Formats: sequence, C-alpha cells, structure tokens
Amino acid sequence: MLQDPGYVVSRRAVLSGLGVMSLLGASGCSQVLDLPSLEPAGVDRMSTGSIPPISVDSNITDNGTMYASMVDNGFVIPAIPFQKIKPEFRRQIVIDPTGEAPGTIVVRLNERYLYWVQEGGEAVRYGVGIGKAGFEWNGRAEIQYTKQWPTWTPPREMIARKPELVKWTNGQPGGLDNPLGARAHYIFKDGQDTGYRVHGSPEWWTIGTQASSGCVRMINQDVIDLYNRVKASPTKVPIVVA
Repeated sequence: MLQDPGYVVSRRAVLSGLGVMSLLGASGCSQVLDLPSLEPAGVDRMSTGSIPPISVDSNITDNGTMYASMVDNGFVIPAIPFQKIKPEFRRQIVIDPTGEAPGTIVVRLNERYLYWVQEGGEAVRYGVGIGKAGFEWNGRAEIQYTKQWPTWTPPREMIARKPELVKWTNGQPGGLDNPLGARAHYIFKDGQDTGYRVHGSPEWWTIGTQASSGCVRMINQDVIDLYNRVKASPTKVPIVVA
C-alpha cells in the first residue's frame, strides 16, 4: 500500500524535531532553539506607528541642490557652505506646529524658525536670524508687497549709530552686498509700514542667531523659495511673529 506523501513529510519533521530535542537534552541545554525565520528576505515588519508621511516638494531636495550657486536677475548668488549651518536651520518640510491657516507665514523667535503653512497639516520650515535684544518686533500683520533685489535705505536711527552708512541716505541699490539680499517681504500692520521685513541676507552665518536690527533674515536661496510661494498666493499673506 502506498503511503500518503504528506504523511511522510510530517513523520520526517517529527523525527527531526525529536532528534534535535534529544541532543539538547543530552547536553543539558535548556535554551530555546533559534530556528531560521520563514519570512521572505527583505520584508520589513516594523510598524511606522503614528508618524505620518511627509509630502514631496521639488524645491526641497538635498542640501547640495538647494544651496548651490544660482543666477538670479543677472546676479550670481554664491553657493552656501551648508555643512556649517546646523541641520535644523536648513530648508525642510515638517508637520505644522503652528495651527495657523494655510498660506500664513509664522516666525517663532525663540526657535529661530520661519514656517510657511501648507495644506494637509504640513509646513515648509526655514532657519532665520532675528533681531538683537531690544530690537525685536512681534505681532500679527500682513505682507503688503514683496520686491526682488530691493533697495535698502537705512533709517536715521541706524545712521546715527553707524555714521559710515550716511552714503546710503538715499538708498543702496540691490545687489550681492545689499543687506536686504535677493528678496524682501514688507510687513504692514493696519495699513501702516512697520519698518520690518522678512528678507534675504548675504550673511548666511547669522542664521539661527540674534544679529539684525529687528528684521527677519533668511539665506538668499531660502528667501527666493519663500518669495515664489508668497507670489503664488491669491491673497495678501498674513504673518505672525511671536
């Protein structure tokens, strides 16, 4: 009489298991036998928990690409040595911590971050430099308008502190050495110019510090990225500085 093939396999498996158990018993071992896993190779069974996926943005790639040299309106913006900037101050997409409506700029002074709030509970986060102690501004306002390679006119109070700036009484033309950098976003409250700006800066090493006279500084490559997002907004952009 022919045996059932399944019976043969099962009997062999049982005998094999008994043999292994006998060897372990004879050696006095009491450990659990570590048998090879039957999972297919390369399968990752670890749960991602509650961490939501982050969306993809073509303007937020690797640091070498984001902070490479670029030509803008005839100006050659130098590459940024991003390795010298703390990773948390480089452009990236994060889960929005602000609770503000999409299309809002939020500056958190203590964190030295600027957030561009997006749909879907995310935000683009940039590192910024902020005003020195006694020069900060905070409040709710709006970006009335923006400019590319703006003219910088130092206020009288600044000229009094730094007389060498008197040569720019009528304004310093836009350029690589201009303190407003490649772009400026002008902050107005109740229809009045606050005198404060969110702007680029050639002094990338001041990002993450208190170095300005009250304005919010950004890396030139970052302020261009923010400018493109603000310009695409169908309405005036609210800004919260706190």
